[in-house]
Amino acid sequence: MLKILVIDEVQERALEICEGLTRAGHMVAAVLPDAFGLVERIQDVQPDVVLINTDSPSRDTLEHIAAMNASFPRAVLMFSEDSGDDAIRQAMRAGVSSYVVDGLEPAKLSSLLRVATAHFDEFMALRRERDEAQRKLSERVIVDRAKGVLMKARGMGEDEAYHALRKLAMERGRKLVEVAEEVLASAKLLLG
Repeated sequence: MLKILVIDEVQERALEICEGLTRAGHMVAAVLPDAFGLVERIQDVQPDVVLINTDSPSRDTLEHIAAMNASFPRAVLMFSEDSGDDAIRQAMRAGVSSYVVDGLEPAKLSSLLRVATAHFDEFMALRRERDEAQRKLSERVIVDRAKGVLMKARGMGEDEAYHALRKLAMERGRKLVEVAEEVLASAKLLLG
């Protein structure tokens, strides 16, 4: 069972969506007429999926989705009448997991929710991989700079400087990057 936040500016449609979700075994966490205050609502309600039904996604709606994805990412399933390439691209860029143009059919709702959550899970896995790669690259740059400081200050070769950093990290029970940061901080203090 998924916990779903429904956004639809038309109250009658929202009620139909809620009925279809409940019949499919899902829980409707809240119903909103628009995406204003979406980040706060996500914090309060903690839904698994945000389902948006709109004639065409407005710039404001897309900005609120992007803000939500920056702070509290969630799978977003959007139903829209706007089949334009630009609207679809903007929605996907904002963080919409699945964009459905051919209308909301209650019978297909569960499978569309599964697709949206699968897309979202894949996106989050890629985001974690990217973040990890960036962290490792950043750490490598710091270690390389520290090696450069040691090479210049002590006349060491690259391998020798690396091994000196590594030995210091092992002696102190610290990570290599932490010791490299200390070396860089010390060099900055000493050399100005």
